[in-house]
Amino acid sequence: MKEKYYPWMLLSVTSLGVLLSTLNLSTLNVALPEVATHFHANELASNWILLSYMLVNTIFILVFGKIADIFGRRGMYLIGLLEFTIVSFLCGIAPNVWVLIVLRALQALGGALIITNTTPLITDAFPAKKLGTGLSINVLVASMSQLIGPVVGGFLVSHFGWRWVFWFNVPVGIIGFIWGMFTLRAVPGEAKGEKVDWTGNVITFLGLGGLILAMSEGGTAGWGSLPVIIGLILFVVLAFIFFVVEKHTRFPMIDFTLFYDRPYAMANLATFFNSLARSSVMLLIALFYQVVDSEDPFIAGLKVLPITIGMMIGSLIVGALTVKYSARLLSTAGLFGTCIGMLLLTWKIGDQDSLIWIMVGQLLIGIGTGVFQTPNTQSIMLTVPHERRGLANGIRSMLQNMGAVISTALSLMIVTSLLPPHLKSALYAGAGAHISAGDTHLIVIGYRTAFLVMLFLTLLAIAVSFLRNTKKEKLVKHPV
Repeated sequence: MKEKYYPWMLLSVTSLGVLLSTLNLSTLNVALPEVATHFHANELASNWILLSYMLVNTIFILVFGKIADIFGRRGMYLIGLLEFTIVSFLCGIAPNVWVLIVLRALQALGGALIITNTTPLITDAFPAKKLGTGLSINVLVASMSQLIGPVVGGFLVSHFGWRWVFWFNVPVGIIGFIWGMFTLRAVPGEAKGEKVDWTGNVITFLGLGGLILAMSEGGTAGWGSLPVIIGLILFVVLAFIFFVVEKHTRFPMIDFTLFYDRPYAMANLATFFNSLARSSVMLLIALFYQVVDSEDPFIAGLKVLPITIGMMIGSLIVGALTVKYSARLLSTAGLFGTCIGMLLLTWKIGDQDSLIWIMVGQLLIGIGTGVFQTPNTQSIMLTVPHERRGLANGIRSMLQNMGAVISTALSLMIVTSLLPPHLKSALYAGAGAHISAGDTHLIVIGYRTAFLVMLFLTLLAIAVSFLRNTKKEKLVKHPV
């Protein structure tokens, strides 16, 4: 293979990996009611079909990033593709919901291996002058996957059944693995002397798991129940232990000295709060239309498209502005757009003839997110030394994913906590729920409360984004 063609051949391999991991999340958001109904899953089990993947994926992104730095990326990436493909097939033949939840956690290991190694593989392969193009195509594939994911998921469920939401991954994974075996070159690891902070990762996994357990149980069993109390205590105690341990670890999972820099700290906090506020919107809207309007999954998938369309529009808009305006201005402006979108959802959800306003609200959230992410990420990458950008990007990814998993648990907890017992499981039953007008009113109240909380979180994101330094950053279009 000629040297000039190798980067593009590699990009074709990583694009299949991005397609696989991104579709997996967005297709299941729409298919969740069908899966929950098939297994007669209660609300706790239904939550953990999503949360098990998100929790494991969040923690192991940093773990596998360090392992790949030590042992090389080709093998880790191919192992991720193969493992993800095999477990996807097994998910489709799961005999009960708890086996499915365990398989989803195992599937997340493969997803973390794929996500962790995609961008570094592209960075290593492309020459500096063409790296921006390679990264842009990578982002475009991810955006397109998010765009078509709900539609693909809805189509598969409506015409072939929920199992094909998982089995759809299998041919893509097989093609990607075989293509990668013949295409990817072995590159030795460059961090041979470093070690994985297993202690920090285990503490983070258990602490975050305790918080998610408390949230998922709090809305159903009550905040005074034993699992909720244990989960909250576990989170608080382990959070304190984590800060103590990380300060005395030679190769820490998170280097807290980076957060002494105010622009870096505020940009990362904005990342977390933005993810916490908007990550569950697509799931909530897809569930709402299936339960309240008895829509089939395909139509519900079409109704959440404005979010991903908006993200693509926002990304295109902000690209030309990053050379003229500061990250502080652009990121904060994007969050204001998200704030207006959240306000529309809070105001109009459940109203008659409100579909157009819900679509506009989602579009604004998508545009705001697209405008926010690029300059905010560039701000993070340009406020740390060059040799620490890999670590900085890993922390940013972990905070973004952590915000997403907490967002899902928090929003579902808020909605279900305000419902009577007979409606808690109905939220996941899709078109088969057959709820009354009075029940619909209660669900709408729960949704408005959830969107109001997310509106408040968006305002927090605006505040911390604005509080970064006032000097204008010199940004580049495609940070490495």
